[in-house]
Amino acid sequence: MKYDPQIHHRRSIRLKGYDYTQAGAYFITICSHQRGHVFGEIVNGEMKLNTWGETVRVEWFKTAALRDNVELHEEEFVVMPNHVHGIVWLNDVGTRRRRVPTEKFGKPVAGSTPTIVRAYKSAVTYAINGLEKSRGGVIWQRNYYEHIIRNEKELNTIARYIYYNPFNWQLDRDNENNTRNLSTPETIEDYLLDAEEMMGVKTL
Repeated sequence: MKYDPQIHHRRSIRLKGYDYTQAGAYFITICSHQRGHVFGEIVNGEMKLNTWGETVRVEWFKTAALRDNVELHEEEFVVMPNHVHGIVWLNDVGTRRRRVPTEKFGKPVAGSTPTIVRAYKSAVTYAINGLEKSRGGVIWQRNYYEHIIRNEKELNTIARYIYYNPFNWQLDRDNENNTRNLSTPETIEDYLLDAEEMMGVKTL
């Protein structure tokens, strides 16, 4: 199916002073622990989720059900063998548009994307450990990657990148056997440049 944009020391990874409760769209990428292929496999360009992968998917959309200020769309989320990509939309529902304190390390701010991602990762870890009847199993890489989507052109490029990610697995830098022989991404800028290259659109 063709993508249709109408339907479809620990260093801080966030911008200093930016209000991450601000309404808008955020590109989120979260990798599995040590980028292990634990969520399923790609077969003929389609992602076949295992039990862990299905849990990862279900918990993502629970996020919107639990939070009035979060909007998520099916065509803007994908579970890959060792990572997930998604777009999180924050709206003004239930928020106070007074000055909101910016999140600092160790001091969560309700409704912010860091808090939302942290809760999502915790929910997935709890659910999978329950499935495995274990405690303390590590599912995720400690950090995650985040980008504030700044315009419609950038939004469409990122959304198409997400939608076609399974089909392009052989090219994907998170695939250690990718046919481009490129190393794994280390920053959100690496993911954005990869999206541009694979979709053939310059957005930055």
